[in-house]
Amino acid sequence: MHEYSIVQALLDQCESHAAANGATKVLKVVTKIGILSGVEPHLLEVAFDTFKEGTICEGAQFDMRIQPLVVECNECGGQSTYEKASYYCTHCRSNNVRVVEGEEMYLMQLELE
Repeated sequence: MHEYSIVQALLDQCESHAAANGATKVLKVVTKIGILSGVEPHLLEVAFDTFKEGTICEGAQFDMRIQPLVVECNECGGQSTYEKASYYCTHCRSNNVRVVEGEEMYLMQLELE
């Protein structure tokens, strides 16, 4: 389960940002997770709740914002948004598209004390 290694990297980032800002506690962690990122949100939440104990994030709220898939058509230039994997343009029905958003995972915001 790669969610454990992702959470460890996330906790490391939180520690680093907190130290750089003189914070002693992280109150809230906000992430953006694309539906094609390969991350299972429920497993990520469980892993975060498990591994935050004894860290600067102990007691922190974990907020995941799920990013839908956004594709841009290479034929007509239109953008289409999907909640599930789909690779065609809703404007011209072409399947000559490129992914604009939905594959990434980002640490978006920290609330520090």
